Amino acid sequence: MHEYLLVLLAGLVFSACGFYMYIYFFSLGYGFSIAAIGVMLLILFRQGMTAGVAVQCLLLIAYGIRLGGYLLLREVRSPAYKKVLNPELDRSRQMGIVPKVALWISCALLYTMQTSPVFFRLLNGDGTGATVIAGAVIMAAGLLLEGAADLQKSAAKKRDPYRFVDTGLYRLVRCPNYLGEMIFWLGVLISGVGSLHGALQWVVAAVGFILIVFVMFSGARRLEIRQNRNYGEDPEYQKYVKTVPILLPFVPLYSVEKYKFLMA
Repeated sequence: MHEYLLVLLAGLVFSACGFYMYIYFFSLGYGFSIAAIGVMLLILFRQGMTAGVAVQCLLLIAYGIRLGGYLLLREVRSPAYKKVLNPELDRSRQMGIVPKVALWISCALLYTMQTSPVFFRLLNGDGTGATVIAGAVIMAAGLLLEGAADLQKSAAKKRDPYRFVDTGLYRLVRCPNYLGEMIFWLGVLISGVGSLHGALQWVVAAVGFILIVFVMFSGARRLEIRQNRNYGEDPEYQKYVKTVPILLPFVPLYSVEKYKFLMA
């Protein structure tokens, strides 16, 4: 299946920045890899591609460029975030080449799994159906939510770089950007309904979604641990974390720090 190998190659090339700093495998490399996969799908399946699936590919590109661009600008412009990255750079320099290669390949494989519902629809020659339209709408909603959350956080950090963010969407959940991410990939999964053929395609698509949800909860745990360390003695922060859910709106889950199976 040469089409899949080319999609995987796109993920490998654009996530290779992680060899400089390992967290780039699943930050900058993540965003730009998804964009590259979207471009690759448009090129590989340009003949016979329907409008709805093309919109999905464009949403993948928009998602990846927005995420990668936001993370890159934050790193360049935010002194506070640079302080967060300094320990990660030290850890990356101490990490051996074998763990880095394992991370690199694992991340690229994950990115192909996440985008697999779109890939399989194109590979199977299926056109635009109701689930594609529904999935694209959900993807767009997730993209808008994630983008709005990042903009609100950037604005809040400009006002006070060393205070936690509890305004705008951050009144709904403490990690609205991660929520937007999960909504986006839920839309991708839904778009595959009616097009995924056989158990293998379903397993690949479902595992890709489950893994990104796991990554989002893991990221929420890392953020919670860091914020507890930075703001734990602030009474306003203590009130905030006890009244605003960490990730899922209207679900009274206020902390995931104790769940050690979520890698920190």
